Amino acid sequence: MRARDNKLMAYKRELYTEFARLGRAVSNPGRLEIVNLLHQAERSVEDLVRQTGRTHSNISQHLAVLKDARLVTGRKEGLFVYYRLADGLVGEFWQMFRRVALGCMADAREVYSNYARDFERGVRNGDLSDLMHVDELHRRLKKGNVVLLDVRPPVEFEAGHIPGAVSIPYEELKDRVDEIPRDREVIAYCRGPYCLMAREAVRFLESCGIHAGALEEGIPEWRAEGHEVEAG
Repeated sequence: MRARDNKLMAYKRELYTEFARLGRAVSNPGRLEIVNLLHQAERSVEDLVRQTGRTHSNISQHLAVLKDARLVTGRKEGLFVYYRLADGLVGEFWQMFRRVALGCMADAREVYSNYARDFERGVRNGDLSDLMHVDELHRRLKKGNVVLLDVRPPVEFEAGHIPGAVSIPYEELKDRVDEIPRDREVIAYCRGPYCLMAREAVRFLESCGIHAGALEEGIPEWRAEGHEVEAG
């Protein structure tokens, strides 16, 4: 009986040691940022460097840890290596990870709430009713009375976007604002509830006199509700 107990104890220790590899992999904010970016689209190391402002060597080190934990996988094309999340389960894990963090950590909620209040003060009458949810956006798109604006980088739009969306990356919005119709409501979306681009786009559009709102969720949440996603 004692030998059996020892064997079970060894099994648990070995299993939890393996589980801890996952914990170590997501214990760095830089690696979490990479996971979030790869949740949107496959990316080269060079693109990750541009998006994060980190060095090439730093990104490569983070990717090595994530790859060792089987969270990401890579493929080589010519001179470049492109990385993506290992599978859909990793994307589900990342979404749940964020929900748990906000649900359990008061400091995380405070950071998010502070930004939400700042956004609230920056638009129209100062209310957050302009944060639209996926189901409401789907209803409005069926009626055809909104302009849907995807303000993510082009690589993310090409990887997958809501049908009918117009791609105007946030960095180009100021120079391309005249392309946006003013006779319909504009709904902007980005990477999801913890991304800033769509809300900042709304703030800018409102300052230009364009009636605008933001989708609180992003492509992962849209897809999770069973709605169609276009690529290319």
